[in-house]
Amino acid sequence: MRVLGVQEPFSVLFSLLNGYAHLAGLRQLQRELPRSYPMTRYYVLFAYVGLFCWACSSVFHARDTVLTERLDYFGAGANVLYGLYYAPIRVFRLYRPRFRRAVRAWGWACLAAYAAHVYYLQFVRWDYTYNMAANVAVGAVTNCLWTYFSIVHYTKHKRFWAAWPGLIVTWLIMAMSLELLDFPPVADAIDAHALWHAATILPAMWWYRFLIHDSRSAVEYGVDITRVKA
Repeated sequence: MRVLGVQEPFSVLFSLLNGYAHLAGLRQLQRELPRSYPMTRYYVLFAYVGLFCWACSSVFHARDTVLTERLDYFGAGANVLYGLYYAPIRVFRLYRPRFRRAVRAWGWACLAAYAAHVYYLQFVRWDYTYNMAANVAVGAVTNCLWTYFSIVHYTKHKRFWAAWPGLIVTWLIMAMSLELLDFPPVADAIDAHALWHAATILPAMWWYRFLIHDSRSAVEYGVDITRVKA
């Protein structure tokens, strides 16, 4: 049911709230992370990609056209693939100078994969099944990396914040069931997809808190992990 011309008002609302979560996270990063910390630039770019993704989602759910649909899908793809890009850099500490060439090559590989993904959808075949499968596959690899990070760091440091990535991944996997277990819209307005967007707001906010905790506890930069409180 349209509200003031908006086709899916609750999906728009929850998309905007997701965007706000990334905006607030960006401000936290800029305020609390030192520029000298090598992951700062990756995290800041992650926030900007998230803002772009959810802006595209908001526009698409407000008015479904060919252009807005493509922007939504390409924005979501960029968000998912960028998550895969920076995850191994942090998990395996590839930000160290000796890995500079490897990180550059990894970046070009991710950029080429994204370009190929966009090209296929735009100029070869607009395939919903392929798009979903590609995003799920990339997201699954990213989730495995952060779950591994949680297991290793929680075992090592015994700090609750170290388990956050694994808990956030679990939350998102459970919330993703809303994309698979559909139901008729409640009051012709709230459907499973809108609730999926609602379910990603708190994990986004939680994720930025993890990034900040993790940066503060980076023992390789002289920060004593015992000073970090969960």
